[in-house]
Amino acid sequence: MLEVGNMAPDFELTTDEGKVVKLSDYRGQRVLLFFYPRAATPGCTIQVCGLRDNYAAIEAVGATVLGISPDAPETLADWRKAESFPYNLLSDPDHAVADAYGVWGENEYNGRFYMGITRSHYVVDAEGRLEDVQYKISPKDSIEKGLKQLRK
Repeated sequence: MLEVGNMAPDFELTTDEGKVVKLSDYRGQRVLLFFYPRAATPGCTIQVCGLRDNYAAIEAVGATVLGISPDAPETLADWRKAESFPYNLLSDPDHAVADAYGVWGENEYNGRFYMGITRSHYVVDAEGRLEDVQYKISPKDSIEKGLKQLRK
């Protein structure tokens, strides 16, 4: 499991705009990196829209936001357009990045077990180190705790 102070695993993923980005492309600024199970579902929409609604405050402290799910770039593009997200959503279809961050695994919902993303977020500092690690976090807590950490 990743911990505060670890280097954030670098990755290369396709955005909702069809561009390939690396986490290391964002060196020099802080990143609120969050993993969510599936686009356009209720909990994910709460989280992603909450970050959208607070994006000016995130930018004001020199940070950006990146969201990661196993959804296809086209699905992410449709959702981003529908909800007017000001930041990129990244596609991790083979969940390799989710595995690297320790957020892919068995989950349970209403007594049903399945493999998927465990909602989590990380604040990555300007040098690429983890300054905040939140596993199994609720959508609302992710927004509040992420903003609190970025304001430090």
